[in-house]
Amino acid sequence: MSNLPTLKIGKHTPKYPIIQGGMGVKISGSRLAGTVAARGGIGTIASVGLACDHPMYNGRNYFKINEIAVAESVKAARDIAPGGVLAVNCMVALTDYDRHVRSACEAGVDIIVSGAGLPMKLPEYTKNFSDVAIVPIVSSVKAADLIVRKWSKLYDRLPDAIVVETPLYAGGHLGATKMEHVTDPAFSLEVVVPELVKYLDDTVKADIPVVAAGGIWNGSDMKKVFELGARGVQMGTRFACTVEGDASDRFKQAYIDATEDDVVVIMSPVGIPGRALRNPFVEKYMAGYVDSKPCMAACLSHCSYLRDRSSFCIAQALVDSYTGDWESGLFFVGSNVVKCTKMESVEEIFCDLIG
Repeated sequence: MSNLPTLKIGKHTPKYPIIQGGMGVKISGSRLAGTVAARGGIGTIASVGLACDHPMYNGRNYFKINEIAVAESVKAARDIAPGGVLAVNCMVALTDYDRHVRSACEAGVDIIVSGAGLPMKLPEYTKNFSDVAIVPIVSSVKAADLIVRKWSKLYDRLPDAIVVETPLYAGGHLGATKMEHVTDPAFSLEVVVPELVKYLDDTVKADIPVVAAGGIWNGSDMKKVFELGARGVQMGTRFACTVEGDASDRFKQAYIDATEDDVVVIMSPVGIPGRALRNPFVEKYMAGYVDSKPCMAACLSHCSYLRDRSSFCIAQALVDSYTGDWESGLFFVGSNVVKCTKMESVEEIFCDLIG
């Protein structure tokens, strides 16, 4: 498509206004993020669980090794895309959230994208890194307003961009706090994007770009959200099923085989809804039978598995999906997974999106 908007996030301007979403555990690692950044988009590494297959991880040193793995992943992606724009997605819900952020900044990342909770202290964790842009993920103008007010008051800082993710189509953790929010039209891109653009223009009076996420697949989808006022898009599912994607081929085959009936929304151990594939593990969980491997590292600040064993160790379940264990893994997907009919290359996706 032509006449693409310019997406300037802090000091960083990619060639194209396309962000590859952060997907954990290790679905969007250094290879995928580096390839997207080299092609002119913003490549995003998901920081969660990077220690899981690191050669120095011994089962007891998870937090320290994850810091090392975050830094190594940024550097590896930078080797692929020396002049590209790189981001790291850090989940607020992580026990060691601040360590993920600082490790990524010290390694030279360009942007920190942060969701799965409100990143109220993100400016504090990045204060010594003036070149690093900070971008919260929200699902409503109310959430954006809370962040803007807190950051302005405590840190004299505004977001460099804001990602609006609609729970109706997005994959993984949906940002919504209740199941009924997932299908509530009030959280749709059609409602939230123009409301947020108006809020930033009229109330905040700042030039903060809005990025739309959830359900973006092709140029037509991009055009629709650009007409709503967004200046960028974030895409996850389509990039997960690429040749360069960091997950196993069995993980990608699960995407290719998925039908509409296979896509379900469950309550995550984090305490928010998540969209995933209906495989044997999820079938048991939905039926009320909790089958979990032991906790990896108490990596979440709020976890129903650790609290009362009413759920499962999501870190281990996501590691299992990354390695291709169809029986035991949790395969997070966006609703567009049904459009994945083959493995594409990043180059093919950009050619389709841009022309």
